[in-house]
Amino acid sequence: MDEIIPNLYFLALAFCIVAFLYSSVGLGGGSSYTALMAIIGVHYLLIPTISLILNLIVTSIASINFLRGGHGRIRLMFPFLITSIPMAYIGGSLHFPKDIFFLLLMATLVLVALRVYVWDRPELRLNLTSSGKLAVSLLIGGILGFIAGAVGIGGGIYLVPLIIILGLGTEKEAAATGAIFIWLNSCAGLAARVGDFPNPVTILPLVLAVIIGGVAGSSLGANKYEPRTMQKFLGCVILIAIAILLGKMAL
Repeated sequence: MDEIIPNLYFLALAFCIVAFLYSSVGLGGGSSYTALMAIIGVHYLLIPTISLILNLIVTSIASINFLRGGHGRIRLMFPFLITSIPMAYIGGSLHFPKDIFFLLLMATLVLVALRVYVWDRPELRLNLTSSGKLAVSLLIGGILGFIAGAVGIGGGIYLVPLIIILGLGTEKEAAATGAIFIWLNSCAGLAARVGDFPNPVTILPLVLAVIIGGVAGSSLGANKYEPRTMQKFLGCVILIAIAILLGKMAL
């Protein structure tokens, strides 16, 4: 596997900007990192591993802050985590052929784009029984965990609105669950990919870029931008990645 990342320093600069903008509105940005790597042409086997590492870094501080703030409800998180963690490990242990990986990645990015541009204000509410909510939580956790391990997208962008729709928690509790969900799934996915880790020196510029951008954004630009507006702006990266993946698959 070629561990040379094309346009490494340009990619690091892009990651730093994305991390700054996302963190300024309290978001993670894992889907944008994955999309950018697909656009630049990073080796497909490296994309999920690097994405999981960056997800782990970005959500670490958020998870700690949410827990300190008392927003982390174990009873809310547990049904999602009980299925997502093993499925993230399974997804991370699978090495898909290149075409299958790009197909799965493209489908995931299409869902992210729909979430950002079509379903940006989840006003629907489902009145389910306790057992119904448990069943849906277990199913959603398993699906999102598998996606996290397989392609490196944490799943928080889907999970947070679903928690609100199911009436399981408040917006802050949903955000807390999303951050911790991404963190734990990233750990599980990386545990399955230990043998696929790139040389730390290779990705050090990307890691430093995310840390610098995230810290700067959270401290200097907090609440300056509307989260939905920023999601749609950065969603352009995802749309470009979808177009490029379609082109690759057509060849």
